[in-house]
Formats: sequence, C-alpha cells, structure tokens
Amino acid sequence: MSKYNEIMQTVYEAAGGRDGLLRLAGAWHARVLEDEVVSHAFSHGYHAQHTERLAAYWAEALGGPTTYSEQYGDETFVVRIHSGNGPHEEMDQRAIACFDQALEDVGLAREERLRRVLHDYFTWATTTTMSRYQHSADDVPDGLHIPKWSWHGQSDQREMTTLES
Repeated sequence: MSKYNEIMQTVYEAAGGRDGLLRLAGAWHARVLEDEVVSHAFSHGYHAQHTERLAAYWAEALGGPTTYSEQYGDETFVVRIHSGNGPHEEMDQRAIACFDQALEDVGLAREERLRRVLHDYFTWATTTTMSRYQHSADDVPDGLHIPKWSWHGQSDQREMTTLES
C-alpha cells in the first residue's frame, strides 16, 4: 500500500496540500502560456493572482479548505469565465497534456495512483464543467458549487444533478 493510502486521506493532502497545488498551478500556468494553442485563452490578460486562485480552486475540489468559495467566488463564477467561447477540443486536449507535464515537473507523477486521480480530475473538469456552456456565459445557472473529487472520482452528486438538469 502506498504512503498516500496509509497516511493521507484526501487527494489534496496527497498532492502536498496548499503548497503542492500552488507548485502544480504555477507549473501548469507556465506550460500553457508557452503552448501556441492554449495560450490563446490568456491572450486578453488574466488575474494577477491566477496561480494562487487556481491552486485554491483545485484545493477545494480535491478535499482541502474552502478558501476559493469563501474568498473568490463559486462554481458559477468559474464556469462563466470559461464559457461562451465555442467548441475548443484541441485547446482542451493540449491543456490536459500541459497538466500531465506539470505533474511531472513538480514530482506529482511519481506515485501512479495520485498521478491518475489528478489527471482524471483535470480531464473531467476541462471536458465537462468548463466546456459545458460553449455558446454563452449567460447560460450558466446561478448557485453552482465547486464539485468535489476524491480517490474514487467525482464525489458530489448534488453538483452533478444541478449541472445535468
């Protein structure tokens, strides 16, 4: 049994907590800014604290503190930022590839179970919640909550029900 199964209970903890996710967010952001396709999403600028906010969002989704929801916004806010841009499958796949490379960059790919669950989470979030409202950000419903992700995948059925209705 790996140390992640014996000692750490959440994906957040296994990923190194706040500091680990901050390193991952920084590595991912650096990679996407260098990618000729994904960087387009940031070509109109981005928040000066994008990396910190992204790490806080991932932390909350992966079983950590609710800092993102308490300080920055809810899932509706995040999904609206990513909506209304039409289909972008190639960009999504390249963003996922950048994430996988960032996992390597910060040493989170060494433990296969952790690498897999982080990859699966990012892929799911990128290709579902962040891509669901391609036509308009106005289509995103109010009151969405950040979906939770565990070692077994998505664990917040309330969110799935809200998004599918």
